[in-house]
Amino acid sequence: MSDKGKAIIGLFFLLILFLFPVLYSLAGGGDGPRPELVMPVGETNCVELKDYMTANHMNLLNDWRDRVVREGETSYTSKEFGTTHEMSLTGSCLGCHTERETFCNRCHDYTDVNPYCWDCHIETKGVVTDGE
Repeated sequence: MSDKGKAIIGLFFLLILFLFPVLYSLAGGGDGPRPELVMPVGETNCVELKDYMTANHMNLLNDWRDRVVREGETSYTSKEFGTTHEMSLTGSCLGCHTERETFCNRCHDYTDVNPYCWDCHIETKGVVTDGE
């Protein structure tokens, strides 16, 4: 086999390797349907819109962490609703999302993500701990 043929075969396998995650995702590569999250009783909105929070909550929490620790800010004003919230996982998010099993863990398990939030943050009363 010529070097040209080997190069073409190599490029083909490299292309397959590169495209595999995209094709897997498009084919619905998770374990079943995306989990439905349960909104806390009596709550209609989160800090931002549901679609935004689903896609970007980790970025929002990292931004909050950086702004609180590095810049001393403690308040966040919602871009969508104009409401002000304490920039705190424990003092803000866990005030509504008290059942970790029905909220946090459901999606984190589905996406096979292991966030390190609980390395520092204390879980509030009523939150399922999973033995962590």
